[in-house]
Amino acid sequence: MPAVSRRHRVRVALLAALAAGLLAASADAAPRPIYLALGDSVTFGYQEPGVVPSPRYGDATSFVAYPELVGAALALKVVNAACPGETSASLIDPSAPSLGCENRFRRAFPLHVRYRGGQLAFAVRYLRHHHRAVRLVSLMIGANDLFRCQATTADGCSAELPRTLRRVGRNVRRIVAALRARGHYRGRLAIVGYYALDYASAVQRRIVASLNATVRGAARPFGIVVANGFGRLSAAARHSAGKSCDAGLLTQLGRPGKCGIHPSYPGQALLALAVADALAR
Repeated sequence: MPAVSRRHRVRVALLAALAAGLLAASADAAPRPIYLALGDSVTFGYQEPGVVPSPRYGDATSFVAYPELVGAALALKVVNAACPGETSASLIDPSAPSLGCENRFRRAFPLHVRYRGGQLAFAVRYLRHHHRAVRLVSLMIGANDLFRCQATTADGCSAELPRTLRRVGRNVRRIVAALRARGHYRGRLAIVGYYALDYASAVQRRIVASLNATVRGAARPFGIVVANGFGRLSAAARHSAGKSCDAGLLTQLGRPGKCGIHPSYPGQALLALAVADALAR
């Protein structure tokens, strides 16, 4: 693993040690405190087929993402329910349009956690049954709503962007409200922000910042902490002219300069650091 990844893992562990006291402060002590992670392919740890060596899609444990790094630093059992291709709508209702969660990935490959039905229904059930043990829940969702809008509109989601963001906001509000009310969860809830593939692009920065602000705004009334993934990866990409690919923060697709859209291991370590920052505040 590149040196930058090891360095950031150490920083994650140092900050997470501060957060551990906060997480352990609950009166309902449990032998193995739990971290429930919700989201899409970034939270799952998905890597594209062109990554070398080839990803082992049949073995979910081979995919390591920021929840596993945070869990290791905080000595938490990680229950990663994320599904590649999940949208904010399909997280609530698995029959809603997604970008390949239900109709592709889940039909062919295992998730980190086996469950029937939608991700939100699983999360609510899990919280009800393990409410004394869960110390942290994170949510990272919404990017696939924008990708799907881009793929299904003639203008690449230019005119539809405000409407799509409003729909994401409504869905996130429903998700977080369900975790709190139906799941009876009163613990730490982290909203994890997305990163930009190219911070040098003003258009891309604006779109990603708008998505992150929409999700934060929808969730804020329910008591959250905000993990600034956008800022963490931006700082790391600064010395590469804002190019997340050139900075080694995205999956590498076989040759230099060719990247996917998902975080590399160093990129995932920075997202983990963002979560640790949020918990330490």
